[in-house]
Amino acid sequence: MTRALLSVSDKTGLADFAKGLVALGYELVSTGGTLATLQAADLPVTPIDEVTQFPEMLDGRVKTLHPRVHAGLLAKRDDPDHMATLAEHDITPIDLVVVNLYPFKETIQKPGVTLADAIENIDIGGPSMLRSAAKNYAAVLPVVDPVDYDAVLENLQNNTIDDAFRRQLGAKVFRHTAAYDALIADYLTDEEFPAQKTVTYELFEPLRYGENSHQQAAAYRDALPTNYSVLSADILHGKQLSYNNIRDADAALRIIAEFDEPTVVTVKHMNPAGIGQGTTIEAAWDAAFAADDISIFGGIVALNREVDLATAEKMHQIFLEIIIAPSFTPEAYDVLAKKKNLRLLTVPFTTDVPQAVELTAVLGGVVMQERDLVSETLADFEVVGDVQPTAAQLEAMIFAQKAVKHVKSNAIVVAQKGQTLGVGAGQPNRIDSVKMAIAKASEKPGFGNAVLASDAFFPMDDSVTYAAEHGITAIVEPGGSIKDQASIDKANELGIALVFSGTRHFKH
Repeated sequence: MTRALLSVSDKTGLADFAKGLVALGYELVSTGGTLATLQAADLPVTPIDEVTQFPEMLDGRVKTLHPRVHAGLLAKRDDPDHMATLAEHDITPIDLVVVNLYPFKETIQKPGVTLADAIENIDIGGPSMLRSAAKNYAAVLPVVDPVDYDAVLENLQNNTIDDAFRRQLGAKVFRHTAAYDALIADYLTDEEFPAQKTVTYELFEPLRYGENSHQQAAAYRDALPTNYSVLSADILHGKQLSYNNIRDADAALRIIAEFDEPTVVTVKHMNPAGIGQGTTIEAAWDAAFAADDISIFGGIVALNREVDLATAEKMHQIFLEIIIAPSFTPEAYDVLAKKKNLRLLTVPFTTDVPQAVELTAVLGGVVMQERDLVSETLADFEVVGDVQPTAAQLEAMIFAQKAVKHVKSNAIVVAQKGQTLGVGAGQPNRIDSVKMAIAKASEKPGFGNAVLASDAFFPMDDSVTYAAEHGITAIVEPGGSIKDQASIDKANELGIALVFSGTRHFKH
């Protein structure tokens, strides 16, 4: 008789699967709560301690960690010495293992969970049995996911179990146990940059394609997902998110988290096209749209207040890919949902994004860093030139600093209080970004009150000169160049208020 060992925390579909195994002639062996479930289903089942001839002990911590279990799993069926050893010790081979693990992930997600509770939900015997079975998948079917029960039964019934199917199940086991161990390691690790970094993600969904149509892609989310994420958003309407949609929406969420006031962010290719604020969300939309009414076409919009009817009617007039907000009034939703492909997403707004570190793939590995969480205040500013900025200019600088940190370097933002006017992004030299930002901003009504923010220092005084010659009267930059004095002198010469923020905000 073939033997199956069943020991699961998730008992979904277990009884029906076990009935199918019994019908195929399997002897069932089980432990603890799984044993009770099978007995309650009136299935013939052998307790594990009858197999091991040793009682479960230490509150169930030790029950399957025994040679009679692991020898039965690991013996090579085509090795005469292995089979002779089993016979010598009266050990019955185990042909199928059905195991899923203690709910460690679910436990650590509970409010107020203690370290003791978490540790008690670290499974030891389960991963050991799974790994033994998966190593010997040529002889043992390792089943870790209730989703696979039907396929396993069908293949057993049709005698169509082949090496490819066995290997598929084995690989799934090792992915599962690796992810399980990664969660435990991360939970117990206090070091920010340990010698080995273990991470695990779960499939969100396959994507139609990646950045371009010839690139395959899929989206994965953290095993412990955060609510403030496009991958955790409620998608109320519209077609499937694309790879580029997800990247752009993520950028929008990062930017909007900088602001408490009613704010609208428009994003294109992961750069802010326009950021606007107002006393109402409609006024904030008006400011964001006016900041760049060209780039917003086909873009992403994030709002940090509920979308009302008036704002929805204005957004409905242009082509947008995604609108993200904490909520939509029913009337606003009805207006926007008239466009069948427009994605409407809700995400709970926060200025306290929990993700403290981020990983970026490079060829052959990843680089990891803390997120740029610095937001300057007036106390951080140092007026380094002779000209004193006005109170309005200082307020505009604070706003511009929150924006410039989210623009691709070299980054320049021209802004007034509560509204970006021009953005220069991603240029290989800073002066070109200055020219781009000023060219866009100079056409806007608020340009006369504008300030210029730079994500990094000016390596020479040409940016100050160009800005002054084209109407800018106040600049904020981090300082730190060996040629800072040249920029200070030029600012004094041209009557520019020059402020050092003290913090660089490169974004590559």
